[in-house]
Amino acid sequence: MRAAGCRWHRTAALRGGRIVASTDRHQQGEWVAHFPRHASWSNATLICKGMAPYGAVALAEIDRIGTRLRGREGDAAAWRDEWCAMAGHVERMGDAAAAEAHDLTAGHYYLRAGNYYYTGERMVPPGPEKQAIYEKALRCYRAGLARRHPEIEPVEVPLADGTSLPAYFMRSPWAAGPAPTVVLFDGLDNCKEMSVLFAGLEFARRGFHTLAVDGPGQGEAIRLRGIRYRHDYEVPGAAAFDYVAGRGDVDRSRVAVMGYSFGGYCAPRVASLDPRYSACVAFGATYWDMAEWLANKYRIAGDASRATTSDFQIQWVLGTASREESFVKMRRFTLDGVVQRMACPFLVVHGEDDPLVPIDSVRRLHAEAGSADKTLKIFSAEEGGSQHCQVDDRQAGVDFIADWLADRWLSREAGSPSDRGKEAMLA
Repeated sequence: MRAAGCRWHRTAALRGGRIVASTDRHQQGEWVAHFPRHASWSNATLICKGMAPYGAVALAEIDRIGTRLRGREGDAAAWRDEWCAMAGHVERMGDAAAAEAHDLTAGHYYLRAGNYYYTGERMVPPGPEKQAIYEKALRCYRAGLARRHPEIEPVEVPLADGTSLPAYFMRSPWAAGPAPTVVLFDGLDNCKEMSVLFAGLEFARRGFHTLAVDGPGQGEAIRLRGIRYRHDYEVPGAAAFDYVAGRGDVDRSRVAVMGYSFGGYCAPRVASLDPRYSACVAFGATYWDMAEWLANKYRIAGDASRATTSDFQIQWVLGTASREESFVKMRRFTLDGVVQRMACPFLVVHGEDDPLVPIDSVRRLHAEAGSADKTLKIFSAEEGGSQHCQVDDRQAGVDFIADWLADRWLSREAGSPSDRGKEAMLA
């Protein structure tokens, strides 16, 4: 029997031509819609909440921020002030712990402060204030990662023009010899300090290394280096492959490229035009027609209940002076005629309640890709992970991706990397 007020959907996972379907119902509570009348605030809060499984935020602290912001939706100064106030409070606790040489405790505080500063910075237009808040976030992120995760190494990915992209290389302690590696690009809203944790930690448990990159238009690359988004992401993609292939701890025959959110455009383009990559993951697909995506973004920009990004964001990351110039530039962001050339295994992960990307675009990306081995996984609300990039239950998405890669990269007979680690400890 159907419960009153619930809608039932058919969702499916596709691999090759095989479809596995399940019947699910979706419900949306305050976890997803923290600010029911303001989509961009809810989206930003949910992204921050999604870092909880990795010890990088405290839900009670986020709840306190949300309580202080109730009834002030749309007030960008209030958003900045409340998030940064909590960040400063937690940062000071980190400083106090560090002064007592309690470095592991300090690391927890710093990671939380970094995420709160980064969330507070999100609604601040480009300029000195935005940069100053981001620099505080970066200082805290780095202090937290150094204390909590010394296996994460800050690195630079050189580009042919003499510039470089900031990145982190997380080496798996469960890897034996040269290991499979995932090159991970961000979206419009997240950064390498987030993705190296929410993806890198799980990949490390599977015996995979991770290179988390702030690519052009992302994170530190846009904020401190002025490196804008570019349609030809195969250029930074090739540079990232060159970097990992030059390391002695990487198996260059098993390197995947993965893109989160807007990175769901970047990664398929990279893998389609650089055959050195052995797998590709779109952790959240984008519109098939990116100009249509931009048109829709501008169409709903005045509707706070639907607009999920800041009005200034696109022109900033593209380096354009007007909406019209942005349209001209965005028309070059296309996968049509590109993904048909993809030959490596390809995974697209999507959520049935994704408010950003229509399911038709996701299905088309999967259908048009030239890969013989391709999988489309659509998460339902019942199983969790039904929002954009599974941000409501990010671990569900990351686990599926890690399993999918392991099925292609690791020998089942050899056992999992964690099993080998247990055997080594028992020996």
